[in-house]
Amino acid sequence: MRPPRLDQLDDIDRNLVASLQENARESVSELARQLGVARTTVIARLARLEKTGVIAGYGVRLGQDVLDASIQAYVGIKLAPKYGRDVQKRFARMPEMQLLCAVSGEFDYVAWLRADSPDRLNDLLDEIGGLEGVERTTTSIILARKVDRGGLG
Repeated sequence: MRPPRLDQLDDIDRNLVASLQENARESVSELARQLGVARTTVIARLARLEKTGVIAGYGVRLGQDVLDASIQAYVGIKLAPKYGRDVQKRFARMPEMQLLCAVSGEFDYVAWLRADSPDRLNDLLDEIGGLEGVERTTTSIILARKVDRGGLG
């Protein structure tokens, strides 16, 4: 069963999710105060949102100084037919692969990589390009974040 979409949630649930996206470590007491509801209401709603898959997990956003010390890039990846599953398994073993999305259009996948140096990024790109089934890649290095709502680290 698929989780409900955000537009299917009531105002309290949407505001609770928004508050957690801003600060996932906020206390239940503070969330209850912000939402104008009882602590028990927040606890029950959090449990339901987690159980239904609206909240899939909690994470850590890295500080800008940490991000600035690394080099990040988006890589468009074109595959030969029928290689998707094998390539996905290899990508899953690369710790520098932060996100892999199947996409429509010119590429089959877009990957978000984070490497500790230009040399390491170069090695990763060589490794990706050398995988059986990878026909072509195109890389865009991230120069600056202009809008950052915290969804990708």
